[in-house]
Amino acid sequence: MFTTYKRRQSTQQLSGLIITLCLTLGFNLAFAQSYPNRTVKMIVPLTTGSGADIAGRVVAKSLTETWKQPVIVENRPGAGGLIGTGVVVNSDPDGYTLLVQSASYAANPAIYKKLPYDPLKSLVDVAILGQTPYVMITAADGPYQSIRDLVLAAKAKPDEITFASAGVGSSTHLAAEYFNQMMGIKLIHVPYKGSPEAIQDTMSGRTAFYMAPLDTAIGQLKGGKLRALGVTSKTRNPAVPDIPSVAEQGFTNFEIGLWFGVWAPAATPPAIVKKINLDINQAMQDPEVKAAYETKGIKATPMSPTEFTKFVHEEMSKYQKIAKEAAIEPQ
Repeated sequence: MFTTYKRRQSTQQLSGLIITLCLTLGFNLAFAQSYPNRTVKMIVPLTTGSGADIAGRVVAKSLTETWKQPVIVENRPGAGGLIGTGVVVNSDPDGYTLLVQSASYAANPAIYKKLPYDPLKSLVDVAILGQTPYVMITAADGPYQSIRDLVLAAKAKPDEITFASAGVGSSTHLAAEYFNQMMGIKLIHVPYKGSPEAIQDTMSGRTAFYMAPLDTAIGQLKGGKLRALGVTSKTRNPAVPDIPSVAEQGFTNFEIGLWFGVWAPAATPPAIVKKINLDINQAMQDPEVKAAYETKGIKATPMSPTEFTKFVHEEMSKYQKIAKEAAIEPQ
């Protein structure tokens, strides 16, 4: 009798759990089908004109047309992207506040002792927006005609030549540190608020070089205001076919790239995450997005949320290694 009662009780509990699960899934599905029904905000924790800002605005325009709802890009720079990221972490997990960040999202855990959020738990990886190489830029009228010129000068004057970055812990910082490691040189790091400021001071000759996201520097390059020493992809980029890669200049093992992605608060319903991912991937097929990306040197590389998560974790490991070898003291 007691055994029969326990079996009946367990069956009832299991049935209740199944019903609850079905109701939850049904609610989430219905929620996803109606999403979005109001303005969606994309927080970019970097300055206007940064690589992530450029890619985010291109995709936001396409999503606005697809969703028939405004998709607004809001810049919240500061503290290496931590301020804007914190805004998204603390927002409602309903898909209406998203983070658009660069590879700096994966670089920050290697730089900061303690982040105000858990990069593995506080946010969910939604979608990658695209990838682009860095382009090593220097002043158009500066002393460096080639990468070899820069490397020889740095070896002759260790810890005297400066390089710019878009901030301590930014992907541009670690990409430059990776270059220094590969070339066996030691330079002085000069962090700026963002890419526009780093480009301006490199253009004026205040710093020797900046590992600039190609999409942020392409205008000045085509206008002759900067000299390009090389792109960091293995081969040349179609948007700037006249600029050789670092690898083809005799440094065959050198390759590092920049990417941009979208994240949402961790508790965002999976159905919403999947819908945003699918719609962003579909936006990559939009002729206007394709044209804008090609002009800026960005390559669309759609991934599922699971694939993007794997990619982000691999990038975190890569930047941890670069920071360790550069002996960067976590802040």
